[in-house]
Amino acid sequence: MILLVTAPPGREGDAILELEWALGKVRVKGTDWRGVLLAETPLPKDEALQRLKNFETQAIQRVIPIERLVPARWEEIEKAVLELGKAIDGTFAVRARVRGNKRLSQRELEIKLGSLLVERYNLKVNLSEPDYTVIIEVLGKKAGIGLVRKGEVLRFEVKE
Repeated sequence: MILLVTAPPGREGDAILELEWALGKVRVKGTDWRGVLLAETPLPKDEALQRLKNFETQAIQRVIPIERLVPARWEEIEKAVLELGKAIDGTFAVRARVRGNKRLSQRELEIKLGSLLVERYNLKVNLSEPDYTVIIEVLGKKAGIGLVRKGEVLRFEVKE
């Protein structure tokens, strides 16, 4: 399981320590973006998220579960999204965030991939209260793709 973790810029070191304490076995890599980390753990998604929810964090702001890390090319992202889309059982929304990549547009990813999932699997879109959210996090040449249910993206209040 891969987790995209955000921390206040300059507090990445603290966030890495907290991830190690909370998850035990974890490999954390920095990215080219301040405050953005990728953490890889052998734990199943539910267990990793539960451990982090129960952990009192000082430096972790957001935790986004990622199922696949693919090259940030339209075809690769589309393939991964269609693969994960098979598991959607209910309404969905697509949320994208693009960092450091001029060829991909957040809006285009959300609209085109959302339409594709509707056409392919006859799914219903719900932008305000979806049962599932397809998450696309583009970090330069790589894209993280995740499928999350309500409550699986963790947000924490970080005190400076």
